[in-house]
Amino acid sequence: MAKPSQPLLEVLCPCCEATLRIDIDTGAVITHEAKVKPGPVEDLHSAVARLKREESERDAKFAKAVAAEKANKDILNKKFDELFKKAKEDPDKGPPKRAFDFD
Repeated sequence: MAKPSQPLLEVLCPCCEATLRIDIDTGAVITHEAKVKPGPVEDLHSAVARLKREESERDAKFAKAVAAEKANKDILNKKFDELFKKAKEDPDKGPPKRAFDFD
């Protein structure tokens, strides 16, 4: 014959926010109710608008990165030309000494 049932302990899972009902005597999970999640898209028009906005933001970031890379290339070319010009003006100086050349 079954014992008179005691009230079940109701616990809310901190990870998935599911409701667990646990038997106090045995510590066994008696029932599990998962939290009802809303669908990923509530309004299709707003989702399409959000995707288009994100696409334009990605394109803008990419264009900015390409422009920065081109500017960096020009800067490095100018620096090289200036150092090459200095090296031609004073050929006796030679390359700068490295730290381990002083030992």
